[in-house]
Amino acid sequence: MSNNNAGKVVCVTGASGFIASWIVKFLLQRGYTVRATVRYPSNLKKVDHLVKLEGAKERLQLFKADLLEEGSFDSVVEGCHGVFHTASPVRFVVNDPQAELLDPAVKGTLNVLKSCAKSPSVKRVVLTSSISAVAFNRRPKTPQVVVDETWFSDPDVCRELELWYTLSKTLAEDAAWKFVNENSIDMISINPTMVAGPLLQPEINESVEPILNLINGKPFPNKSFGWVDVKDVANAHILAYEIASASGRYCLVERVIHYSELATILRGLYPTLQIPDKCEVDEPYIPTYQISTEKAKKDLGIEFTPLEVSLRETVESFREKKIVNFNP
Repeated sequence: MSNNNAGKVVCVTGASGFIASWIVKFLLQRGYTVRATVRYPSNLKKVDHLVKLEGAKERLQLFKADLLEEGSFDSVVEGCHGVFHTASPVRFVVNDPQAELLDPAVKGTLNVLKSCAKSPSVKRVVLTSSISAVAFNRRPKTPQVVVDETWFSDPDVCRELELWYTLSKTLAEDAAWKFVNENSIDMISINPTMVAGPLLQPEINESVEPILNLINGKPFPNKSFGWVDVKDVANAHILAYEIASASGRYCLVERVIHYSELATILRGLYPTLQIPDKCEVDEPYIPTYQISTEKAKKDLGIEFTPLEVSLRETVESFREKKIVNFNP
């Protein structure tokens, strides 16, 4: 534990989530005092994995805060040196996109930033955005194309394709940059792809669900996505906060693959499982593309965990939490 962080207070919103839980764990390991916001601090099932973390007894404080309630983050961020805003719903199937995704993402982000603007102690905000806010526009994506931090998703394209989660992250990041530029807040945006790796929280989350579906033998979708390890993403958030020269946006990915390749890797790792080799649809595979990690490697010194390692740790985590039962 590095003692130079002792006494430094930081805030993590949506702290019980997949990425946020790892951010909290690593911050505690580094000696920070962490104010963690959750929707239901008294719900042990939701926060037990946080209160059991090493250092939590001494340096973790849980707060109730509601993304849609203006001012509900004021007292939490007051006195904090840094704020990690990760709270935003991750749902790929919704009935009411506005209420379920767009409002909590956009209004929630602005509510947190408004609280930061009121608190002179806050020196930097790290926003958990997504590759969703980067890669979805009318530009073609082929194996030769390299997506980087200068790309922005087009809200109109998201609406046309009914990609509501993608739209929520796009609008939220856009609103955030406008607000911080107008209010002179130092903000960094972290834009990870699909995130794999071990779960600290007890239940499955949307990001690792596709891996569970493959283990359960479901045919795979005809899609190409980037993947990155949850520990690398959490680490990038903290480095983006600690490294003074860090700025702007950071795309995080270990590699971009088609779901067929994800199935192939899992089959190699777990030959006894019935991992499907069939796609949901009988049509040509959607091409892969590239995402540049040059900036993340240069500025933050991130070395990405190989996807094979992340996938194995994901599956072992499923087994440990009894999400799946099988013998290797």
